[in-house]
Amino acid sequence: MDDRYGSDVLAAGWRQQGRPKISRVPAEIDLVVEVADDGYCGAVTKTTAREVELEDRLGRRRLFALGHGFLVDGKPVELVAPAAAATRQPTRRTASGSFVAQDQRARTALPSRILVEGRHDAELVEKVWGADLRAEGVVVEYLQGIDLLEDVLRDTPPNATTRYGILVDHLVPGSKETRIVEQFMRGPHGKYLKFVGHPYIDVWQTVTPKAMGIAAWPQIPRGIEFKVGICQAFGWPHADQADIAAAWQRILSRVTTFRDLEPSLLGRVEELIDYVTAPQ
Repeated sequence: MDDRYGSDVLAAGWRQQGRPKISRVPAEIDLVVEVADDGYCGAVTKTTAREVELEDRLGRRRLFALGHGFLVDGKPVELVAPAAAATRQPTRRTASGSFVAQDQRARTALPSRILVEGRHDAELVEKVWGADLRAEGVVVEYLQGIDLLEDVLRDTPPNATTRYGILVDHLVPGSKETRIVEQFMRGPHGKYLKFVGHPYIDVWQTVTPKAMGIAAWPQIPRGIEFKVGICQAFGWPHADQADIAAAWQRILSRVTTFRDLEPSLLGRVEELIDYVTAPQ
């Protein structure tokens, strides 16, 4: 028969006999941690002698006291302050603010799609969310106008496993775009569609004035095509489509991270990613 006390009943450690051991894990930058009490999950962004800061995939940050009550890879741990030599700055984030996935293997494309109105929308989404979309296997396609969505739905109708998340420009009450979206949602495919949008006339305006180095985007009078009017206001060439394309590349070059975009676009794209990647 096993003697859990050993040869000395007063020996230290007998109370811990048979209990699972909880590892002490240094709270190093980028370590992904789950809080046992409420399920909050995030990566370590900062550690002090007594606290650890965690940031979730949406960029929200919370402080917690170091110690017990955490899970790493599903196992209980005690978080402790890392040795000074082991601390380092956060590394390798995508342009959208997410941590770069450790597994960089190509993913099979999901049947569900994100659809945007035009080429410029697609290029902007790719620049900021491209790494995240490739990691999830999400394809972004552009329609050349919300009016052409009907052709897509006719040729490749959505279903429970092939859903479409659609990003729409100028989706505000009373707009032509809003009326079109309402018509689609009342149609036979509405169950498998999710429309989100931003309030701006064109995706150009979703780039913040700060990123552009201006106080505000110019107000373009009715009757003047928006992109032509923007080029006129900035003193850029606007004679043909090549000039408009060059103007967009100048604007796109000002975007390096999600911080260069308006929050009204950021949240909507995240909604679409969640929608097309949600379990069936």
